[in-house]
Amino acid sequence: MKNQSYEVSVTWANDLVGWAEARGLREPIKFSAPPEFGGERGLWSPELLLVLAASSCFLSTLLALAEHNRLPLVGYTAKAEGQLERVPGQGYRFTELVLRPLITLEKESDLPLAHRVLDKAERNCIVANTLSVPVRVEPHVEIVAPAPMG
Repeated sequence: MKNQSYEVSVTWANDLVGWAEARGLREPIKFSAPPEFGGERGLWSPELLLVLAASSCFLSTLLALAEHNRLPLVGYTAKAEGQLERVPGQGYRFTELVLRPLITLEKESDLPLAHRVLDKAERNCIVANTLSVPVRVEPHVEIVAPAPMG
């Protein structure tokens, strides 16, 4: 794959609110500083978007690897959390991101492959690899019986 470039445009709206757009996307994103820093409640913040970037990148990486390794996933959900702290001499910064994906499989025999794919997704997540903050992945896998045909 050749090098890629990703470009966004950000426009100030008012107060601590702005709009983000990218060519080819249908909807702009309205964002604000977080309420803790005087921003508007109910809007995405750069801090939430950073946590989302890591979590959604992990999902994209996992899905590509699951397909490549023929791992049939039944479901996926994830919680993600970023710890923002004031670090002496550095100001506020994220000190840790924790991703908690839950993948669902039909067959217990797929568990070893699922764990290998999860490990590889953790090692190959582009966003997590780019960040200087430690990113910890705490995966869980569950097995569900296939629905009866009928």
